[in-house]
Amino acid sequence: MRTELEITLLHCRNLPSPPSVAMQIIALAQDPNATLGAAAQLISVDPALSARLLRVANSPLYATRRRIDTLTQAMAMLGLNATLSLALGFSLIHGLRGHNGTAELQERIWRRSVLAAMAARQLGQQTSLKRAETLMLAGLLQDIGRLALLQAMPEEYAALCAGTEDNATLLTLERERFDADHADVGAWLARRWNLPDYLVEAIAASELADAEDPFLRCIQASGAIADLWLAQPEAAEVARELACARIESSIGRGKEVLEEVLSQLAVSLPEISTLFEVRIDQPSHLQAISDEARELLILRNLRQIQDASQSHQEARITEERMRQLSEQARRDPLTGVYNRLHMEEVLEQEFAAAGLHPLTVALLDLDDFKKINDRFGHLVGDQVLRQFAQTVQRTLRSTDLIARYGGEEFLLVLNYSSESSARQVLQRLLEEVSRTPMAIVDGQPVFTTFSAGIATHNGEPENRFNSVHELLQAADDVLYGAKREGRNRVRLHGA
Repeated sequence: MRTELEITLLHCRNLPSPPSVAMQIIALAQDPNATLGAAAQLISVDPALSARLLRVANSPLYATRRRIDTLTQAMAMLGLNATLSLALGFSLIHGLRGHNGTAELQERIWRRSVLAAMAARQLGQQTSLKRAETLMLAGLLQDIGRLALLQAMPEEYAALCAGTEDNATLLTLERERFDADHADVGAWLARRWNLPDYLVEAIAASELADAEDPFLRCIQASGAIADLWLAQPEAAEVARELACARIESSIGRGKEVLEEVLSQLAVSLPEISTLFEVRIDQPSHLQAISDEARELLILRNLRQIQDASQSHQEARITEERMRQLSEQARRDPLTGVYNRLHMEEVLEQEFAAAGLHPLTVALLDLDDFKKINDRFGHLVGDQVLRQFAQTVQRTLRSTDLIARYGGEEFLLVLNYSSESSARQVLQRLLEEVSRTPMAIVDGQPVFTTFSAGIATHNGEPENRFNSVHELLQAADDVLYGAKREGRNRVRLHGA
């Protein structure tokens, strides 16, 4: 860039500095500890900026189902990075759109900036770049050099622009006159404003076509798409070929992606015009391709809805299947009650939470179960185990748990039960089991009884255990005491 041009820009009274809020946004965007609260406090000072962000949050760009009514809601929905990017773009451009008798040319430049911003955002979505708002900001600012030149030398630059038919011709004339183009001027200005490096780089590379970074390639293609939209009918074919070529070098599928982007622009045109306070018309030379693209978009959306519905149904089936498998993994396959592994996990959790309330466990062992197997066979023995488990489940409260602990041994967890109430439950269960046939063999009922050992952990010195293992060991000890005393009985630890 020629020295005299830089001097002209430096001494231009009409060339504004970034608004105070923009400078603070720049600082906040570069602060790794920035928060939504700090951003909200800053942006709320500018009512016009707050209103624009609210409008963005409620626009089809984000397609939220819920109405956003406050700045806080808008920022929460947009996220910190998106909020700062959008706020910075609105603030900077507003400062550059001055009043110096060049309103018509300013409007043309602004139209290109807005179209490029939206095209860059769409291209980012096509390439799955996770930087939609930063792409939009870079697209919006890529022509700030033109606005700066127009502010610094309105008559000269307006005359230069009047002699151009397209962007390529404009770049040639700018380089001949200033030894720099508007992208160079924009990058110079962005550095003086201390904008983030990625914005300086994006503006500097916006009129090139050889970037390796996918982000920069999207910006370069976005300008070509904007030029196609704004081209005169006789120049539309050349502009379309350039846009396709830029997109092809950026992400491939040039024509297909171009149609997609044009369709999205056409659909969101009314909202874009209102959002950025600029009039953008639907060009006649793109009407056919936009109509076709809109039809393709409708068909694609229908397919996506169908695919989403099918995926949702498949996900629901898979989720239910996973839930069933998870439940099966926690269950004893013979009796259907919980297995030992799951019950031990539950006990660890309950033991950790116990203290304010008692935690009582009971170990139950079927009396003389071996004799049932020896006399009637293992199939009848299995039937006895299943019936016993079902009988216990019917008798217990819904908050109590039962697990098969091994063989003919079962573990009960009686949460919130004291020793005395647990003993009453077990005595009642003992009576129920003794009078309920566990199986029918040759028309004859098979009865059984059980022995039980109860231990309670409740924080009292005599009932305080250091671990689940100690608690279970205490219950096991009194269980075998009940066995030694003649079976068919319940014993308490410490009794």
